Amino acid sequence: MAGLLIIAHAPLATALQAVAGHVFPSEPAVAAIDVTADAAPEQVEQMAREALGAVADPEALVLTDVFGATPCNVAMRLADGHHVRVVAGVNVPMLWRAVTYRRSPLAALIERAVSGAAQGVMQLAPSRPQTQSSTPGRHDQDGTQDQ
Repeated sequence: MAGLLIIAHAPLATALQAVAGHVFPSEPAVAAIDVTADAAPEQVEQMAREALGAVADPEALVLTDVFGATPCNVAMRLADGHHVRVVAGVNVPMLWRAVTYRRSPLAALIERAVSGAAQGVMQLAPSRPQTQSSTPGRHDQDGTQDQ
């Protein structure tokens, strides 16, 4: 089973950790490291190596928020391409997929997590669904509700 570690700008990592624990309370914990604005990359890397050692069993997926930023750069120092892999752009659907499929081989886990992230982003229609009824407003002269 792959361990999961989130490294992100504070307070995103611990917020996502809490979301995972809320939805999957019986699953093994997701480790999280919040990177503050004043944190030295070397300090973050040391914390990340310790957290990774606690969750890797023997593989781990590290999720980061933004490619090219300090959390991602630190995560890339941990990646070996085989047992530790990194995915940037973490969101809640990605995390839920990662927790759900963490018993899959690492390559399959990454594929599921990335597809969950992409499928979880969508534009929603600004109007109500056609099946909802509404009461005409006080200034509606003809009482029609065209949508």
